[in-house]
Amino acid sequence: MGEHGVSDCSTTDRGDECRRVVVVGAGAAGTLSTIALLRQLDSLGTAVEIVVVDTGEPAAGGVAFSTADPAHLLNVRTRDLSAHLDDVGHFTAWTPPTAATDEPATEGPANDPDGFRPRGVWGAYLRATFEQTIAAAAATGRVSVVSVRGTATSMQALPAPDATHRVVVVLDTGERLVADAVVLALGIESPGIDWAPAGLCASDRFVADPWKPGVLARLAEADGDVLLVGTGLTMVDVALSLARPGRTVHATSRRGLVPAVHATTRIAGVPCGPLVAAIGAQTSIALPMARRLVADHLAAAARRGDWRPAFDGLRPVTALLWQRLSLEDRREFLRTDVARWDTHRHRMPGRTAAALAARRRAGEVVVGRGEVVSVSESETGLHVVLGDGRELDVAHVVNCTGPQADVGRSSNPLVVDLLATGAGAPGPLGIGLASDLAGRLQGTTDGEHPHHWPTWCVGALRRGELWESSAVPEMRSQSASAAAHVVALLRAVDAEEVKRAAPMLRGDPAPRRGTARPEDGHGLPLSTTAEAAAAYNLGLTRVLCVQDGADEAFREAVALDPGFSLGHAALALLGHELGAHGDVQASVAAARATLSRWTTDREHSFVDVVARRVAGPGADGAAALMAHLSAHPRDALAVSAAVPTIAFSGVTDLQQESWALVESLRPAYGDDWWYAGLLAFVRQDQGRYDEADRLAVRALLEVPGSGTAVHAQTHVFYETGQHDAGLSWLDHWISTSGRQASHLAHFSWHAALHELSLGSLEALHRRYDAELAPPHVSGVRALVDSASLLWRCQMTGSWSGDLPLSSVLDTIGPELLERPTTPFTAMHAAVALTAAGDLAAMARLRAHAAARHEPVMRDVVVQLCDALAAVAEQRWDDAVRTLRLLGPWLVQLGGSAAQREIVEDTLLFALVRCGRCGEARTLLEARLDRRPSPLDRRRLDAVPA
Repeated sequence: MGEHGVSDCSTTDRGDECRRVVVVGAGAAGTLSTIALLRQLDSLGTAVEIVVVDTGEPAAGGVAFSTADPAHLLNVRTRDLSAHLDDVGHFTAWTPPTAATDEPATEGPANDPDGFRPRGVWGAYLRATFEQTIAAAAATGRVSVVSVRGTATSMQALPAPDATHRVVVVLDTGERLVADAVVLALGIESPGIDWAPAGLCASDRFVADPWKPGVLARLAEADGDVLLVGTGLTMVDVALSLARPGRTVHATSRRGLVPAVHATTRIAGVPCGPLVAAIGAQTSIALPMARRLVADHLAAAARRGDWRPAFDGLRPVTALLWQRLSLEDRREFLRTDVARWDTHRHRMPGRTAAALAARRRAGEVVVGRGEVVSVSESETGLHVVLGDGRELDVAHVVNCTGPQADVGRSSNPLVVDLLATGAGAPGPLGIGLASDLAGRLQGTTDGEHPHHWPTWCVGALRRGELWESSAVPEMRSQSASAAAHVVALLRAVDAEEVKRAAPMLRGDPAPRRGTARPEDGHGLPLSTTAEAAAAYNLGLTRVLCVQDGADEAFREAVALDPGFSLGHAALALLGHELGAHGDVQASVAAARATLSRWTTDREHSFVDVVARRVAGPGADGAAALMAHLSAHPRDALAVSAAVPTIAFSGVTDLQQESWALVESLRPAYGDDWWYAGLLAFVRQDQGRYDEADRLAVRALLEVPGSGTAVHAQTHVFYETGQHDAGLSWLDHWISTSGRQASHLAHFSWHAALHELSLGSLEALHRRYDAELAPPHVSGVRALVDSASLLWRCQMTGSWSGDLPLSSVLDTIGPELLERPTTPFTAMHAAVALTAAGDLAAMARLRAHAAARHEPVMRDVVVQLCDALAAVAEQRWDDAVRTLRLLGPWLVQLGGSAAQREIVEDTLLFALVRCGRCGEARTLLEARLDRRPSPLDRRRLDAVPA
């Protein structure tokens, strides 16, 4: 590669200086990090070179994923091992270039998403994905990858006058790599051997690291019995490689525990929202309390048949729970609890367990409990004495205890140097390196200045901070997060340099507010004063959290700076989209009038978008918004208007288009908490509830008040039939972090759905009176939440007496009921008018829909009005016929599956009324297969067979 000092690379014809990111490590963590960087760095306008420092060990997966033994299976299901955070099926769909017979026979197809493939296959997959991603990036001409053979030995600050944000990575070859950012992906430490007597360590019959290339093959061919020290997953793999007739493979550990076994088929993970709420309410947690919380979480799942989904559900909250423990409690956990934790958390596939059991029955593998007390040389090999009094004569002793934890004993020269210079510091309990929540390396102090280099840690280096940090799903998330932070850093650096150069390049006078503009929470410049920007950012945070008071904050911003164009536009948007108090037209006019040369292109574009949306359908507001997002994807306020999850006037009512829009924004947001909540909402809409749960929990751990994440989590509870847990969790959130939520009635509606499903009708009536009856609700909330809940109660026989509908209709008003602007509100208007029996108003609604230019209004809404009119007139056969035809098209109405379900409830009611009980039973049975529900079970029992 030549000299890697200040870069002179050129991957474009623009002549820009090429930025450089150095990834130290080429194993699984390093490869995942490079893939994530390649996918995100292209969003920069600057050329970027990624330099991967490769020690020469097996790359793209490291030694653990380079094993050729087909008996060494992954202990994570195929569906959870995609290299891409945003494409869960990527590994499942991948087919290795070799013949299918290279993989051992499985109970299902080789690419079964719920199966467990050989670890070497995943290593091959990662290498192939790495190469494909490099090729795709190369085609853009902006990002390139260079591999440098060597070992990183130190990091140094760049000497003056170039000492900006850059650092130098020094290799053992003498090369010096100047880097704008560094990702440390050093892999796990060498195995710990503190347990081994000195005489054993000196013996050539001692195998300190069974994963060194060629070691297992050599031992498999050798004679004599073998002792494996450690009984975890490493022991299982090594035992299966070495066991054979005529040889005994002994395995021992202090407790003699072997890994638990995965379920034969995948069981959906149990959402851990209640556990998050319990943990999040505490600034610290004592170990006994942590044990109780986890035990209660597991017991609740065990009562439903299996503890394993609940343990899997702990994955998103493990780091939070670990961080809530004091250092002493963490130390006690490692002393007393870690063996049980590892046994249950890191399970083996059923096929692996069966193979191990067969070897144990044959006497070829013997697992016992006891520590190694002494080892001496014998005529045939080694004589070992164990703590329980057993004595073994073996040819070899193999260390299967896992990596040593104390970073102070690290043999990695870069780690040694970082600790020695203070650029790095030990993590909690001396495990890994200290890092912040984003994974950025935290050092000690150097004189008066703390080390805070542009360096992020991925994988095992973060274990002290996070505890669980070396499995592929964790490394994948950390890689995406690190890449997002690197992109943000480089974008900020470029913006700073452009800002310094811009007045000279353009000959512009200094703008009236100075060159240093404040920024919003996603790094976008704001053309206003620092005081007005602070008020604006408060309003933006409230919008993103779905909280009240955003309009007040935006009004404060324009009061502080009447010339703040973006602030006026934000006020207009809230008034138009969410009904916030204020003069929308006046705000639009003020936004336009205050545009100037000082206003950025993004702000100009946003004002135009808002003006078009306020002007109505003929102004191409949707097209302008999509174009704006294409140019400015990190404009979160614009995204919230394009894809609202509670309000109902986004850029599209088509589900697939909303999904695609959110997916397209991933490179711009990375691990951002708000985007995680938005993506969680998409995932639950797609029925990918485990992923939705993980994403929502991740967002809530960072911002407990995130309404979007709560909304996604709420849907997960409902759609998976966890009504008791969902109700408890939602009530807790509403009374704590959710007190400031806007659209609070919608969260009350969700809680009421749980009460309805459980048959808790008295609680449902109390909630309706206290939270969902006027004057607690009005307008669109009264229509979408209150009126729909009353109709659903009537359709399910869950309301005693007359429906209290008249007060609800009065607060909705004829404009919304008879002339709604979206198919979603039109669906709810038709339902409300049916409940009221107002066929004249229904006819006016139908005529309004028929006259609209949108196909969904003309076709779907009109047919829905006809079907519901038939219900109101008790023409049950006509109602059933039309409602059945509408089924596949209801998704075009927008909203969630839980909201559209009201149409299916109406169909069930009509089927029973016209005597088509068999069809009603079939529909209810299908719903119960999809989601447990005491209400639907009682309804099914009440329908004649």
